[in-house]
Amino acid sequence: MPPLPVVSGREVVRAFCKGGWQQARQRGSHIILIKSAHPATLSIPDHREVAKGTLRSLVRSSGMTLEEFLSLLP
Repeated sequence: MPPLPVVSGREVVRAFCKGGWQQARQRGSHIILIKSAHPATLSIPDHREVAKGTLRSLVRSSGMTLEEFLSLLP
């Protein structure tokens, strides 16, 4: 399993948007992403650094593999 990089919330949002997710709204410090034909929504904290456990959970909820997500990062 590849190690998770230290990324900001904005970088995570950009990566998921490349993967077909769309930003639905933002409330406070959380950005909500949706994807048509996908039952889950992703709530990404808009922090300088997203915790590794949170990032792993978001990738799992999105239905992507970790390798697919890492390939979408800048």
